[in-house]
Amino acid sequence: MKVALGQFAVSREWQENADTCLRLMSEAQVGGADLLVLPEGILARDIADPNLVLKAAQELDGPFVTQLLAASRGNNLTTMTSVHTPAGDGRVWNVLIAIRNGEILAEYRKLHLYDAFSAKESTNVTPGGDVPALVDVAGFKVGLMTCYDVRFPELARRLVLDGADLLVLPSAWVKGPLKEAHWEVLVTARALENTAYVVAVGECGERNIGNSMVVDPLGVAIARAAEAPALVFAEVDAARIAYARNVLPVLANRRFAKPELNQTIA
Repeated sequence: MKVALGQFAVSREWQENADTCLRLMSEAQVGGADLLVLPEGILARDIADPNLVLKAAQELDGPFVTQLLAASRGNNLTTMTSVHTPAGDGRVWNVLIAIRNGEILAEYRKLHLYDAFSAKESTNVTPGGDVPALVDVAGFKVGLMTCYDVRFPELARRLVLDGADLLVLPSAWVKGPLKEAHWEVLVTARALENTAYVVAVGECGERNIGNSMVVDPLGVAIARAAEAPALVFAEVDAARIAYARNVLPVLANRRFAKPELNQTIA
């Protein structure tokens, strides 16, 4: 399977961001990609206005996603990204969507909210309450995660035990002391400890680090972007997964049960 990583800086105008997504979808399709992963929260962003996430939120049948769905018709490219939708409680959901051929294949409401490093995502965002289902893409089972989820190994392990070959991670990883190192270590660890591919796409720009990357099942970074907007391609190989799980059978050797979501924590 060929994957594409569409890294860009999200603006405060949703139509501008939609235009960027449509361009990246077209370029990914021309490049032969089966899967395009875009960053987290791509409707709108303004570091001077943290409440923009509330003002810019749209329903999934709103104009932003509708344009992406229209552009996805008539081809086999699967696009995954995250947008904010009204939650009905004065806050919003952070929803990872997978779209293909005019349809929304999956919706995942972010479980772990970024209440860390002086940030408090839960001020404006309601946490999800369900482990996401896997999405079939070009013969691969794809598990869905969003940004801060990568710091919680239980979700990645659960998705892989459910059958995931590859994990996607749309992100808006905020700059800060050692944050680039955290990103690389965590993305690599989730791939290596689960002998699965991880396709991690970060927003770039003034606030976030970029540094999108694909890490293979033995912890090798096979593609990566720097700090600027980019469209990066990589090939993922089922034979590499089989090889990794043969020489490093951590899934077979584990002694712990499959992680279960604690519904009392929200």
